[in-house]
Formats: sequence, C-alpha cells, structure tokens
Amino acid sequence: MRVIAKKALRDFWDFYPESKVSLQEWYAEAETSKWDNPNCIKLRYHSASFLKDNRVVFNICGNKFRLIVKINYAYGVVYIRFIGTHSDYNRINAEII
Repeated sequence: MRVIAKKALRDFWDFYPESKVSLQEWYAEAETSKWDNPNCIKLRYHSASFLKDNRVVFNICGNKFRLIVKINYAYGVVYIRFIGTHSDYNRINAEII
C-alpha cells in the first residue's frame, strides 16, 4: 500500500515521542501490505474499527492514540486523515474527517 502522508505521523511522534515506535511499525507494515478489503486488515488488526467511506480506526500504543485512515482499496492507497489522543479523537467526527 502507498501511505500518504508520512509527515503527519512524523509530526505527531515528534510531539508524542512514546508513539514513535508504534507508528513506525504501523507505517512499515502498511507500506508492505496489500489490503484488498477490510477483512485483510481485520486479520492482522483485530481491534481496528471500520467506518463508512472506507475509513479505518487503528489503536496505537496500546490504545493510547487513535489513527484514522481512508483507504482506496482499488488503487492501494492509504490516506492519513487523523492521528491524536483519545481526547482529540472524542472532539472530531471520525466519519467525515
């Protein structure tokens, strides 16, 4: 998969250094994966939540942080839509961000 944009992850882990290893691992795995559909993701990320419009919520750092991506399965592209703490996550609408 092609992940757009890694800069959002880097900016986040610069601010929250404890998230760096988990986000780097997620990024490396996403880049080398071929997610054809939500089931492919669920096999690896059991706690992932699936929202409308091909959005997926990943729990990062033992659920300390939330990562929302939008996936274009046909083109193999993952768009970073949000990364934040739980309190940040609670202030957004995950289905439209």
